[in-house]
Amino acid sequence: MSTHVLGFSRNWTPLPLAAPRGAVSSPPDPATAGNDTGAPTAPAPGGEGEPHSRHQDARLGSTDKELKAGAAAADSAPTAPGTPWQRGPRVEVMDAAGGSRNPLPRPCRVLVLLNPRGGKGKALQLFRSHVQPLLAQADVSFTLTLTERRNHARELVRAEDLGRWDALVVMSGDGLMHEVVNGLMERPDWETAIQKPLCSLPAGSGNALAASVNHYAGYEQVTNEDLLTNCTRLLCRRLLAPMDLLSLQTASGQRLFSVLSLAWGFIADVDLESEKFRRLGEMRFTLGTFLRLAALRTYQGSLAYLPVETVVSKMPPCPARAQQAQQGPVDAHLVPLEEAVPSHWTVVPEQDFVLVLALLHSHLGSEMFAAPMGRGAAGTMHLFYVRAGVSRATLLRLFLAMEKGRHMECDCPHLVYVPVVAFRLEPKDAQGVFAVDGELMISEAVQGQVHPHFFWMVSGCRESPPPLEPQASPSQRPPPAEHL
Repeated sequence: MSTHVLGFSRNWTPLPLAAPRGAVSSPPDPATAGNDTGAPTAPAPGGEGEPHSRHQDARLGSTDKELKAGAAAADSAPTAPGTPWQRGPRVEVMDAAGGSRNPLPRPCRVLVLLNPRGGKGKALQLFRSHVQPLLAQADVSFTLTLTERRNHARELVRAEDLGRWDALVVMSGDGLMHEVVNGLMERPDWETAIQKPLCSLPAGSGNALAASVNHYAGYEQVTNEDLLTNCTRLLCRRLLAPMDLLSLQTASGQRLFSVLSLAWGFIADVDLESEKFRRLGEMRFTLGTFLRLAALRTYQGSLAYLPVETVVSKMPPCPARAQQAQQGPVDAHLVPLEEAVPSHWTVVPEQDFVLVLALLHSHLGSEMFAAPMGRGAAGTMHLFYVRAGVSRATLLRLFLAMEKGRHMECDCPHLVYVPVVAFRLEPKDAQGVFAVDGELMISEAVQGQVHPHFFWMVSGCRESPPPLEPQASPSQRPPPAEHL
C-alpha cells in the first residue's frame, strides 16, 4: 500500500548543472541552509549496472551490454469472477540483454526531484550515499531540487523547460511520481511533455512503482537500500520501456491520472490511518493493517467493469460521446457518470465490499506482490475486490501471503480477480476514502480506463506487452527515440 504526503524542507535551492560529462552537483542540506559540507560515501559494491540482490543469479552483469537472466514471473489465464484464482505455469521475465528501442543518451542530463521528508526522512542522505556516486560513474549529470510542500513537484514540472533534460528522476514514494505525471498532463503541451522519460528512485514508504520496475527487470524482490541501488543501476543503464496510464474521472468533474493504482475501502483506510506512523517506513502498513483488522468494516457501493475479453469482441463507444471538456486523451470506453454503463460491461451484483483495488503494476508496495499473475496486454489492469463476509483471520492470511504473491492461492471465495480495461465505482455512503497512487481523495463516484504505452520510464525490461487493441490516435503514443 503505497502512500505519500509531501513534506516541507527548511530550505530549497535548485542546483546548477555541473560540467557536462559525468560531473555531479552536491545537493544542499536543508539543515545547513544550502551549505553542503558532506561528501558522498563510496559507491555500493559491484560495477556499473550491477544491482543488489541476495542471490547471484538475480544480479546484473558488470557491463552495459550484459544482463544475467533474472527471476521468473507467474502467469495464468483470466479467471471467471467469483472463482478462486489458480497459479499457472511459471514463465521467465525478459531480461534486458537486448536493450531498449530508445535508450537515454550518454552522457545525459537529468532533473532530480527529491522529497527530503518522504518515508523515513532519509532521502537526501540516501541520494548522497547510494545514488550520486553511481551517477558520477555513468556520465549522468544532474540538478537536484528538493520539494518543499505538497504539490510542489506538480507546480515545478508544469513550468519547467523540459528541453534542458533527457529525463526527470523522481526520488520519493509513489505520491511524488503521481504529482509529476499530473503536472506534465496539465501543461498546454501535454502531448509532448508526457513523452519525457521518467525514472522512479524509491525513498518513500511503499515504493510500489519502483518495486514493479525491479520485478519487470527480472530481479528478486528487495527493499530499502537494495531496491534503491537496483533502480539507480537501471538509470545508469539508460534503457526505457513504455508504461500504461490510468485516466480517472470523478463525479465532481475532476480529471486526474494514475501511474499505479486506485484503492477503496480497507486498503485506502490503512493508507490514511497509518500516515501517523510514516517514520516507520513500510512497517507502517503492517501496523495499520492490524489496527484496521481490529475494527473491520464493510463499504457499500456499486462496481462495474469492462472485461478484457469483451474489448476483444465489442466495439468501444464513439469517442465523441466520451470526449471530456478537460485536455488529455479521449476515454473512448467511458460514458458520462450520470448515464448507466454500456450494456456490454459487467455489473457486480454485490454492493457490500471490504476493498476494491484497480492496479496497473505487479506490486502494491516493495513487499506486497499483489499481482503475481504477470503482466497482461498493454491497456489492461488488474481489478481485485473482496466481498463482505470475509473473516478477520482470512483477510490477515491474504495480506501476509501477499508478500510472496501467494495470496491468490488461499482459495478465498470472497476474493475476486478479473483483468479489465475500464471500471466504474460508485460509493453509496460517505464511509471510506479513495487512494490514488497513495494520494487520498474524497469518496465519490469515479470511473477510469487504461491508455496503453502512454509514457516512458527507465526500466530493465527488454520489451513491454503488446497493446490489446490499436490506440485511437498515434499522437497519444510515445514517439520514436529521435523525437524525445
